[in-house]
Amino acid sequence: MSLLKYIAIGAAVAYGISYAVKKNEDNGKSLIDELADKAPDLVDKLKEYAKDAIEQVSERAKEAKQSF
Repeated sequence: MSLLKYIAIGAAVAYGISYAVKKNEDNGKSLIDELADKAPDLVDKLKEYAKDAIEQVSERAKEAKQSF
């Protein structure tokens, strides 16, 4: 049974990889190519989100410190 499970998992992984690298008919880019093109924008958004999260945590920490 475990061999069958590993075969099924391997087939699913192989299908996922082939889907990710398959070129799109519309623009000739794969899913990975599109993600690589969008990566700088995503990194900038994540940096902004992290900065906001750190500010919120530091404000809550200051409030908690003042309440003690």
